[in-house]
Amino acid sequence: MEVRGAGALVAGGASGLGAATARGLAAAGARVTIADLDPERGEAVATEIGGGFVRADVTDAAAVEAAVATAAAANGGLRISVCCAGIGWAERLARARGPHELDHFANVVKVNLIGTFNVLRLAAHAMLANEPTEDGERGVCVNTASIAAFDGQIGQVAYAASKGGIVGMTLPAARDVASKGVRVVTIAPGLFDTPLLAALPEPAREALGAGIPFPSRLGRPEEYANLVGQIVANPMLNGETIRLDGALRMPPK
Repeated sequence: MEVRGAGALVAGGASGLGAATARGLAAAGARVTIADLDPERGEAVATEIGGGFVRADVTDAAAVEAAVATAAAANGGLRISVCCAGIGWAERLARARGPHELDHFANVVKVNLIGTFNVLRLAAHAMLANEPTEDGERGVCVNTASIAAFDGQIGQVAYAASKGGIVGMTLPAARDVASKGVRVVTIAPGLFDTPLLAALPEPAREALGAGIPFPSRLGRPEEYANLVGQIVANPMLNGETIRLDGALRMPPK
């Protein structure tokens, strides 16, 4: 599907992978609406790219529905939806002081998995109203998982479960809307230079990058954004999870 002229929604677009995606889509000619909890950063990115901003929590059905409606109305139809919103968490299943906190597990799943599903279901539904392209496409939804879905490390049981759920729903979701010309694809990034890793000391960041076979460095957010653009452009990419990790396979810890 052609990016130029398409309406796009980027959930979690105020920073990191989402901000890079918003910039990349806008540079390719898409009309981008950012949905995020951070109005200061979100509005700054939106102003920079000539797009719009809507404050929305991905777990809030009404807020996401409003963001989707705003994007669709402002852009003459929503064609591209990308969900980059998510949180991290580290906690072992069981320790001497007690088991993994149930509320912590539930919150990670709520934000990462249920939040992604919330954006996916509402965006896909909005795309049904679009006129199909010559190839019969009405839209494409891109979700963000993680290689933790496959190589979850010690302390990542909640995070890995939430990202594994995103991987698991990709194919059935794609099959659900395939007949309507809507595609669903998931990206599973490895170690990327995002605000989460930016807080680490530089020696620690360099050590993480050195463990990646090639290229031996942290991934750049714009490389994630480039893949989003390639997914949008290639109609045969559907129902698949794509690892973007430089051949990294995470060790237990």
